[in-house]
Amino acid sequence: MKFTSFRARFIVLSIIVCISGFSQGMLLPLISFIFESRGVSATLSGFHTAGLYLGVFVSSFFIEAPLRKYGYQKLVIFGGVVVAVSLFLFPILDSIMFWFILRIIIGIADNVLHMSTQTWLTSTTPQHKIGKVIAVYGLFFSLGFMIGPKVADLVVFGTHVPFVLSSVVTMMAWPLIFTLKGASEAKPASNNVPITFLSTLTNFKTVIVFGWAALMFPMLYGFYESSLNSNFPVFALRNGFEISQITWILPMFNLGAILFQLPIGSLGDRMGRGRLLTWLVSIGSVGFLLMELNKESFVMLTVLFALTGIVCGSMYSLGLGYLTDVIPKTHIAAGNLLISMIFSIGSIIGPVLGGALIGVSGGTLYFSFFTAVMILVLIGNVIFQHQLKNRMNS
Repeated sequence: MKFTSFRARFIVLSIIVCISGFSQGMLLPLISFIFESRGVSATLSGFHTAGLYLGVFVSSFFIEAPLRKYGYQKLVIFGGVVVAVSLFLFPILDSIMFWFILRIIIGIADNVLHMSTQTWLTSTTPQHKIGKVIAVYGLFFSLGFMIGPKVADLVVFGTHVPFVLSSVVTMMAWPLIFTLKGASEAKPASNNVPITFLSTLTNFKTVIVFGWAALMFPMLYGFYESSLNSNFPVFALRNGFEISQITWILPMFNLGAILFQLPIGSLGDRMGRGRLLTWLVSIGSVGFLLMELNKESFVMLTVLFALTGIVCGSMYSLGLGYLTDVIPKTHIAAGNLLISMIFSIGSIIGPVLGGALIGVSGGTLYFSFFTAVMILVLIGNVIFQHQLKNRMNS
């Protein structure tokens, strides 16, 4: 049976991205648990995490051309198959080097899948609904990401169990793309300019000029999302927490994001995403500071992860909507790719700096560096909002 409505397409793409979030949410803490049990340093563990996002970053330079040439469906299939096979290979190729390579491959494939589904939605959604649609789309990813760490808990039954389970679930998700009528012909809107590496860079320049501040929020989200899911397990284990406690604390961030993703997205439609993000990043910086002050309390960290997830869990989707507000419609595909790159840069830097901070401080400092970064982002957005206001009045 083939479905033709926007609603059906939205549901199918959201389910696919939910499974993608599930595999990422499982992979990050799982490998951190395994490395910590094997005595791998926090710095090396953080650097290893960067492999996933290195794949995302590098692939972002080259996705736009095949996306326009082959369309959404073929790239979703490619991404889903490669992620599933790579997850299955982890317990077979059990070494730090091979796992780093597999993380890069998963980063590439996941980015292909994400860019296909994300661009498909943002380019076909009416402007007045884009905040709500992206919020629900992000909610599905967060739901998968929230479930992932609990699946990582299954490592106690054998290293291979979480990897194989995640691989099987991924293989069950992407074939849903075949239920959408016309999916094989669907492609991004053309701006009648041949897509080359240089034209992609030119499109990136336009996006940066018109929406540089909007790009900060996906970068910030990548910064703390990847670090929390890879560095925090190491930090928590060194401060006396059990694996079962950690796998309860971590999902609370995404639970907070899920519960308020839709109302926050709708609020952004009404009051303006730029203005809303200014408030959210201010509150979030205080939340991370409170985590530092309560880092030894399981109950307080659980509560603070949930509360901070409420205000910080929508920054990727809000940043995406913010960007579509301020850039030309013909540059949405390039904007989505650039957001993916910026997100991956934050995701690379976060675990590396987080792991280094844990190592240098002996496991006594971690959360406060999120607060410092968020203050810098806050200042940047205030400056951009002032520039945008002057541009509209001129």
